[in-house]
Amino acid sequence: MDNKNFTRFDMSKAPVRTKWYLRPLTFLLSFPDVLKHRSKITKTGMEGIKPPYVLLCNHNSFLDFKVATMAIFPSRANYVVAIDGFIGREKLLRDVGCICKRKFTNDTVLVRQLSRVIKNGDIAVIYPEARYSLCGTTAVLPESLGKLCKVLKVPVVTFVCHGHHVTSPFWNLHERGIKPTEAEMTCLLSAEDVKTKSVDEINDAIVRAFQYDDFAWQKERGIRVKYKGHAEGLHKVLYKCPACNTEFRMNSRGRELFCEACGKRWTISDLSELSGNDGKTEFSHIPDWYEWERECVRKEVEAGTYSTGDLEVHVDSLPNAKKYIRLGNGIMRHDMNGFNVNGTDDEGNPFSMEIKAQGQYSVHIEYEYLGKYGDCVDLNTLQDTWYVYPHGRDFAITKMALATEELYFYYRRQAGRECKPGLA
Repeated sequence: MDNKNFTRFDMSKAPVRTKWYLRPLTFLLSFPDVLKHRSKITKTGMEGIKPPYVLLCNHNSFLDFKVATMAIFPSRANYVVAIDGFIGREKLLRDVGCICKRKFTNDTVLVRQLSRVIKNGDIAVIYPEARYSLCGTTAVLPESLGKLCKVLKVPVVTFVCHGHHVTSPFWNLHERGIKPTEAEMTCLLSAEDVKTKSVDEINDAIVRAFQYDDFAWQKERGIRVKYKGHAEGLHKVLYKCPACNTEFRMNSRGRELFCEACGKRWTISDLSELSGNDGKTEFSHIPDWYEWERECVRKEVEAGTYSTGDLEVHVDSLPNAKKYIRLGNGIMRHDMNGFNVNGTDDEGNPFSMEIKAQGQYSVHIEYEYLGKYGDCVDLNTLQDTWYVYPHGRDFAITKMALATEELYFYYRRQAGRECKPGLA
């Protein structure tokens, strides 16, 4: 798209310390939802811990931000936020301390920005999973986290929330009103620990702290969901039928998940457990079904056969925070080589993007994005973000997300640099 003279988002602009008059506003905007969910925040090892420090948070819903804001108030913080969060409100987000990041890119500018936050004596808030969890369990974390902590040389605090996926799952954001939710704020590593421990030791500690399972948490506490549409959208995550092994023909309605190929149906309970209507339950725990799908994708990758084939798509671009720009129609293919998108705009000018599998450890996806165009994959470079919308139904963006991770792991193994569990 070199022929397009788009204004690009200024990623190098220095982060703003939260304006004094906006700090009470962030509290007021957060307090009602925190009160509604009766969020319980437990602090461990935080005695005497004051800014600056790094706050690593898990990511399941927008409620994460509100609970974290309450936990650290009235301290100043800067939050790493994806570029789509800035659309139409760039000045406001900069003024409350947000730092823009394009997902799953190697951004050295961000390291400088976070270093400035620490130098200012503030809290650097990072959501290292870089996306909402697809099924309420830990997403892969970047192994660069340990290196970043060593560079910043301050305490590392983790903030792990429970119940946020259950109350507003990524596959159906309808608010379930779960209460109480919980959050654990823990000083994981002191500044001295960061100084003396190796990068691997720091990463190991972070991975251990980030282990969570929202559905297991729900069942352990006996918290019931009464929402009549509790299963609706779940087929976006559970796209493959374990009864007949057919892909892309799962669907959902009300409290039922069903396969349009073989007719098998499952019902979800108030405790979010699945049961087969025919008496046979392949997976009662939603994350177990999801991990089975991952195993199936891994086998395709290891056999060298993984491919979406050529999918017709339309593509929107987000070069800045003003608005989405329609690029045009094209073809996307995701295979053993990675992502490849080619198309032409309305004026007949070509556009293309290629992202090699070896260089991308994960990818961000959206279900029914903005309620307009359906599911999409967003592909990022340091200068642009493309929202790529496949047409038809012979695909699952969840499978593409799983395959992106498994391809990365596969090529790391091939190169003799196998990823440690939980890291990429």
